[in-house]
Amino acid sequence: MLAVDLLHHYRAVSQKPLTVVDVETTGSIALNGRMTEISVLQATLADGIQSQQTALINPQTHIPAKIVEITGITQAMVDAAAIAATILPDYLPLLSSGILTAHNLKFDHSFLQAEYARLGITFSRPVPEQLCTVQLARLLLPELPSRSLPNLVQHFQFSVTTSHRAEADTIACWLLAKRLLTEISNEPDEALLARFAQQWIPLKAAAKLLGCRSKRARTLLDAAGVYSTEVEYSTYSTLRYRRGDVEQVYYQRQAEPPEARPEAELEEQPEAIQLSCL
Repeated sequence: MLAVDLLHHYRAVSQKPLTVVDVETTGSIALNGRMTEISVLQATLADGIQSQQTALINPQTHIPAKIVEITGITQAMVDAAAIAATILPDYLPLLSSGILTAHNLKFDHSFLQAEYARLGITFSRPVPEQLCTVQLARLLLPELPSRSLPNLVQHFQFSVTTSHRAEADTIACWLLAKRLLTEISNEPDEALLARFAQQWIPLKAAAKLLGCRSKRARTLLDAAGVYSTEVEYSTYSTLRYRRGDVEQVYYQRQAEPPEARPEAELEEQPEAIQLSCL
């Protein structure tokens, strides 16, 4: 999505009920891991928190010691809890309403899908009905060194003392969503678009905005003199660019006649990009 489309999208989201979810799990991969706790909070910017439900879940498997250390959820705690087949059907109506919201929604959504699939239930929310507060924080807070939930709680001094427990993390996620969506609702368009322009986006996302492959996008951005930085992760590295610089090249290309573009380019419209890619 282009910045102007993101602005319209988040403005629309800010007017809708949010269903904020957090799950604690036995691991990081949904196909192999199981949920140990779930919390679902429903709220609106206008009225605040309306309801919250939280439950421990018996994963029917061993919780690794490292996970116990992180979450504080012990084997004895979950062994005394009901299993997913008993708990999760009651949460389905809640999870199917409002804008499904989480911090790193891809993680929570994947575990919900896997757990419901084990019950023979298809669970999936379309992209326009999803809100990931990690992505929103990257858009509005590009200069922060970390956008982890505990660090954002500390940054904004939210009154949430516990982390890595579903109830507390759901409240923290709601407070973050409320803070950032309120800014989007109240700030003038021009000011917000200027903020959006400062977002750092990886080369892959820049290529999607430009409607071409990554190699071609890098050539275009280099030719335009666009500044980039290289970011290293544990298994790979990538270049990243300011959103505003990339969009400037995009609009310049839109003014070019089609015959000026190489035939080998992969054409994609930015509107087709899922929010999770930005």
